Amino acid sequence: MESTKRATLAVPGARLYYELCGSGPLLLVLQGGEGDAGRTAALVRELRDRYTMLTYDRRGLSRSTVDEPMPPITIETHADDVHRLLAAVTGEPATLLGSSFGGLVGLVLATAHPDQVATLVTHEPPALGVLPGPERARAERVLLDLEATFREEGWAAAFKKLAEATGAGYDDREPEVELPPPLSPERIANMKFLFTHDLPAVRTCRLDAGALATLRGGPVRVVPAAGHTTARDFFDHRCAAEIARLLGTELAEFPGGHNGLTMRPKAFTRRLLDVIGVPG
Repeated sequence: MESTKRATLAVPGARLYYELCGSGPLLLVLQGGEGDAGRTAALVRELRDRYTMLTYDRRGLSRSTVDEPMPPITIETHADDVHRLLAAVTGEPATLLGSSFGGLVGLVLATAHPDQVATLVTHEPPALGVLPGPERARAERVLLDLEATFREEGWAAAFKKLAEATGAGYDDREPEVELPPPLSPERIANMKFLFTHDLPAVRTCRLDAGALATLRGGPVRVVPAAGHTTARDFFDHRCAAEIARLLGTELAEFPGGHNGLTMRPKAFTRRLLDVIGVPG
């Protein structure tokens, strides 16, 4: 059994918990939703023979703590955390896989610190600023409704709406993938943090088409990606497609839907290696 290094890193206003395992060039997984370092354990197992896998808990989730009083958290805050985490573990540009919320964090990091990113696979990032005005307004209304549902009805009702919005389900999964257990107190706390702090950060993120244009022709290879079964009108899918158009590249299709990297880790890994350019 390969050993896993578990450590914490002090960053401005927080302490980040992270895990390192495997060998080879560094690959950082940026989790979506309220996911922490363990959310993509199956994917990590598939990749650790080829890569040194880095996962972490975003500030405020699970084992990553925040200082009080806590100022508003932005996507730029999270991107700066990742910048400092990468600087602590490697001096070389890394490969990044960002899912949903994590994909947006990866894009902001790549625009701010392109020297740290070799390849970014950004899977259905909610980069609302790249959408045409009416589409962006509709997406923002969805997020505002989720935040209001959380305040008025609680996390369970908001979580149900979030699953419906993303189309994420458990039917399309590989045989080895087990259904998730009932939500633990820790994950419920993460869910509450997501609806209170991180969804508003998505709405107020400053990344737009102009900022994204700085990546075109630059040193960072950006691979916009979306799930095969994700609804084409879901705003995260639309964001990925619009990013591909703005960067003059193709949208990479991955197995499964919005949560394909957790429900179909083997197939997702094969496709990831294919788009990165590593023989399977």
